[in-house]
Amino acid sequence: MVKYSQMGVIYVVQVISCPNCGANMRFDSEIQKMHCDHCGTEIAVDEIKVDGKEEPEETAEPEKPPQQEKTGEKTGNFKTYKCPSCGAELLTDENTSATFCGFCGNSTLIEDRLKDELMPAQLIPFKISQDEAKDIYRQWSRKGGLTPKGFREQSTIEKMTGIYVPYWLYDYHTNAKLDAHCTRVRRQIRGDVEYIHTDNFKVIRDIDAEYVMVPADASEKMPDEVMEKLEPYSYKDLLDFEMPYLSGFYAEKYNYGNEELRSRIEDRVSKYAYDSARDTIQGYATVAVTGQDVQTRKDSVKYTLLPVWMLNYRYKGVNYLFAINGQTGKLVGNLPISRGRAAGWFASIAVGCAIVLTLMGVIFG
Repeated sequence: MVKYSQMGVIYVVQVISCPNCGANMRFDSEIQKMHCDHCGTEIAVDEIKVDGKEEPEETAEPEKPPQQEKTGEKTGNFKTYKCPSCGAELLTDENTSATFCGFCGNSTLIEDRLKDELMPAQLIPFKISQDEAKDIYRQWSRKGGLTPKGFREQSTIEKMTGIYVPYWLYDYHTNAKLDAHCTRVRRQIRGDVEYIHTDNFKVIRDIDAEYVMVPADASEKMPDEVMEKLEPYSYKDLLDFEMPYLSGFYAEKYNYGNEELRSRIEDRVSKYAYDSARDTIQGYATVAVTGQDVQTRKDSVKYTLLPVWMLNYRYKGVNYLFAINGQTGKLVGNLPISRGRAAGWFASIAVGCAIVLTLMGVIFG
């Protein structure tokens, strides 16, 4: 057990113990392994044995309850923290304790246990460490010369929290049928006469297309416009979910099931399919689509977690959210302008202009 204090509140954190020296281990985003800072031991995530869980004996497999269609998820036990201020629910493993809510900055969180909660099928582990995320934010915030000082204070930056945001990734098969009336125009000159010939064509397209890992943000608290700006994520780094990846991080509980977001995704892939079919009709002077029929079929969907570093700061009654892509380091956020700093800046400009005008009057007067 490790105790530390922040803002006058004491927190207790229990982490995975090193098998060699017994010290605390953490997930290192740089080496993508569990690391012991005391003796240097490094262990792959899939080699970690979670305390209290024993290997099951080989017995006849019991009848399993039906699961969601081709999602690949299992159920497991989680620790959850619910923020009474904004209602956000943060999930983590049994070895991590929360300090404050990454969405609103509230330090009062209610701990609970969840049994048989749906586990993610995959996740992209954090590639950007907390120190790197803090440095990215520091450099970015310095660009705002009129930014209130509190946004750059160390006590603010220390609240940077790593959160896995819930996503559904859909695979869809589509078929797009298009009928179009197209024309080509030919010009011919004979003597002083120009002839214009218009050829008419009926064009038919029947195209099958597969769309893989189409993302849908399943978080209610994470603004959609923020997640869209944080993209893209590289899905080549997707790994099968293992609980130790959550050590030191949190995962927001998804608010929308895959069926709730299905219509939104089907609208998106239908547009993709239509645009793909329409783009194959080339080389005509005019194209008028006279009929279309786009069919979609969901092949699979996976519950996935994507890494985000989050920092929340409350300034004059307004919450300012800053988010960093935990894989690429891309930052999204807006810094406010301090009225006091802005007034001082304009005053200094005014004084400078007055001095210049005075000197010009002396020289040319």
